[in-house]
Amino acid sequence: MTTTFPSLLQKHASERPTAPALREKEYGIWQTWSWQRALEDVRAMACGLAALGFTAGQNLAIVGDNRPYLYLMFIAAQSLRGVPVPMYQDAVVAEMAFVLEDAEVHFAYAENQEQVDKMLELRESAPDLRHIIYDDPRGLRNYSQPGLISVQELMALGRQHDEAHPQQFDQLLAQVQPDDVSVILYTSGTTGRPKGVCQTHEAFIGAAEGGVLIDGLTTKEDVLSYLPPAWAGDFFFSMAQWLAAGFTINCPESADTVNIDMREIGPTYYFAPPRVFEGMLTSVAIRMEDAARFKQWMHRRFMDVARRVGSDILDGKPVGLGDKLLYGLGNLLVYGPLKNAMGLSRIRVAYTAGAAIGPDLFRFFRSIGVNLKQLYGQTETCAYVCLQKNGQVKLNSVGQAAPGIELKIADNGEVLVKGVSILKEYYKRPDATAEVIDENGYFKTGDAGMLDSDGHLIIIDRAKDVGKLAGGAMFAPNYIENKLKFFPQIKEAVCFGHDRDQVCAFLNIDFEAVGNWAERQGLPYAGYVDLAGKPEVLKMMQDCVEQVNADLASEEGMGDTQVARFLVLHKELDPDDDELTRTRKVRRGFIADKYGVLIDALYSGRSEQFIETAVKFEDGRTGKVAATVTILDAKTFPPVRSAA
Repeated sequence: MTTTFPSLLQKHASERPTAPALREKEYGIWQTWSWQRALEDVRAMACGLAALGFTAGQNLAIVGDNRPYLYLMFIAAQSLRGVPVPMYQDAVVAEMAFVLEDAEVHFAYAENQEQVDKMLELRESAPDLRHIIYDDPRGLRNYSQPGLISVQELMALGRQHDEAHPQQFDQLLAQVQPDDVSVILYTSGTTGRPKGVCQTHEAFIGAAEGGVLIDGLTTKEDVLSYLPPAWAGDFFFSMAQWLAAGFTINCPESADTVNIDMREIGPTYYFAPPRVFEGMLTSVAIRMEDAARFKQWMHRRFMDVARRVGSDILDGKPVGLGDKLLYGLGNLLVYGPLKNAMGLSRIRVAYTAGAAIGPDLFRFFRSIGVNLKQLYGQTETCAYVCLQKNGQVKLNSVGQAAPGIELKIADNGEVLVKGVSILKEYYKRPDATAEVIDENGYFKTGDAGMLDSDGHLIIIDRAKDVGKLAGGAMFAPNYIENKLKFFPQIKEAVCFGHDRDQVCAFLNIDFEAVGNWAERQGLPYAGYVDLAGKPEVLKMMQDCVEQVNADLASEEGMGDTQVARFLVLHKELDPDDDELTRTRKVRRGFIADKYGVLIDALYSGRSEQFIETAVKFEDGRTGKVAATVTILDAKTFPPVRSAA
């Protein structure tokens, strides 16, 4: 059985040499790499690295957008029994410095001038970084620093080295073992310094093959690779499943053209975190607000039909003839054009993971015929623990244990996992590894959950975040936050309530959605701070919060956690300000400390509070944003109580 990434590449190149492996859009034209060309480029890169002195056991940092050479560089390093270490391309220099130092990096692959500049700056404090390989030469013509080499020059050097040592590549490739570390992926660091997760070839490939089996993935799938390559989710879909199934991955021209490129490609298999689907729904809402009244009426009418029977039709369940005909007409007039506008027309399977998704958002996409399912996993589990199978999708669960995985719920409610995808270790952290693996070999996920009667896992929240109100009611902040973020006007929400007598919330407006609404209302504004503080905007946010409260009141056990008071923050939460991780997860503890004065104001009954906040700009400068933030009360509703 083939169980390393380089040998899988060899297998596809041998069996399907001319089939498309990768595509990249450059200057408006799609360029294609066949499997044979991909193998030839990997061989040249690997031999070039060997000529520069890269050897087994060394780590190679990789930073950049989704590009064919970036993915092929992963395999080139692995072919020499080296280990690729991807970093987030939007990370600031200080974050990269930690990874380079922790992983003892001597070689780096940087996509373009922006990333090369970061590497050169880092080399001043990390002199061990000797070689920097770059892809895009624009802006780098006059760079003459030692150790700087283009990927084309590296491949030319590699071909020369290969001619001089014709057996070396194949000999080194034969030494790559399934239990070798295939990648070091750094955690997002929501609670402290990131840790390097060492995952083997067999772990990621075993996980990938389980997913391929469940969804019947074939060589004919088209996948858009646009998520950060440093994220475990992208490595799972764009590397592990790509090589396990042999489908085609497509790299967009730039982050700004992803939506256009997606419509051109029409992926059949798609993966995105909830925030991407939230963005899609927001864009739909904005377009409908600008549409003619007849189109708005038609959208509302057919979306009512979709909400009623769309998911049942998708799952093949019986539906009345009248509803089936209405849904077919809706597909022609509304759902089909909607899916086409979002690039989802050819989707056969779509997954979301990385954070909890609101049930309303989930229901919307399934109701219009998008086979959206949930996947549950973490960096330490190759993003692979649970999968939802076709026809067995529950809105409140993340599915059953995936093939090769055992699930168990600890006495304290924590989800425990054992199986094919569990990490080998944390890099240079035996203490941290011992903390997360129990005496029976189960990985402690840190998530609180439960198994229903069908074996479906229901995630409540991060175990450390689940608390109780002063009155004893369970408080799961993420559950409430997802309900708030379903509204297109709300981009982010952070709820507080543990050991308090009521729940309060911070909100971020979605600047695009609310700005569009303000323009149609003839409401002038001078930027984010001004718009976020407008009385009309605050009233709109209040309406959203109160709708969520009505929803929570109707759910047994959740009625006591309605949002009593809230405010709209004067700035967007930002990874550069350490308020979010690079995967856009809320750093709840950090936010509570940073905005303590606002939390105090919420709970002390004040109607407004002045605050001045330090911010970091993209060019590295720092500044301050000050505002007097208005605090509002929200209407709450009598909770539903059980008949018992």
